[in-house]
Amino acid sequence: MKTALKYIIPLVLIPITVILGACIFSEKSYSFVSMAVAIFSCLLFYFAYERKGKTRRLIIVSVMTAIAVIGRFIFAPIPAFKPVTAIVVLTAVYLGSSAGFLTGSFSALISNFYFGQGPWTPFQMLAWGIIGFLAGILRNKLKNRITLSLYGVFAGVLYSVILELWNVLWYSNSFDINLYLAFLLSSLPHTAIYAVSNVIFLMVMYKPIGSKLKRAEQRIFA
Repeated sequence: MKTALKYIIPLVLIPITVILGACIFSEKSYSFVSMAVAIFSCLLFYFAYERKGKTRRLIIVSVMTAIAVIGRFIFAPIPAFKPVTAIVVLTAVYLGSSAGFLTGSFSALISNFYFGQGPWTPFQMLAWGIIGFLAGILRNKLKNRITLSLYGVFAGVLYSVILELWNVLWYSNSFDINLYLAFLLSSLPHTAIYAVSNVIFLMVMYKPIGSKLKRAEQRIFA
């Protein structure tokens, strides 16, 4: 049952919550949707691990989330050039998919108290959460610079794919495939910059942060 929930919560339940929230609830109800995503993220983390090491993992995830939030603040003046994705991916690679999802979703939620909460927040939580979750699933293949760089590019594209879905729903109050493709096309420069920044931050952080997360993971099971 726990194994099934590990995939149902991030890949089915949370996306449905976010999309229905955008389509059904009024714009001012985004806070309830964001809170629902946050609760589901916590449940995902809770069901993913046995009691041993859960508290230590949560502490490390909290630290990584804080680093991601601070990193987004520091690079705020540079559009599309943020370290959040890199931090989320590295967390997932060393601590697992559920830790990656929790770090990604809470990084968006917390940092948006500064950048501005809105109907886009649940989609950002979903985007960074899914990026972290998939990185955790592929963790054994992402422990070298080449595959990690490729995933950084993929993450940049995936983030845009999810966020442009919000733009379409906001603009037309329904899903229009032609409008969606137009939004994706117009966002290509932004997506390219974001993908490149992911690769740069991953390469810079891979060794210093990766080595610390590896030691932390070893201590959890010590």
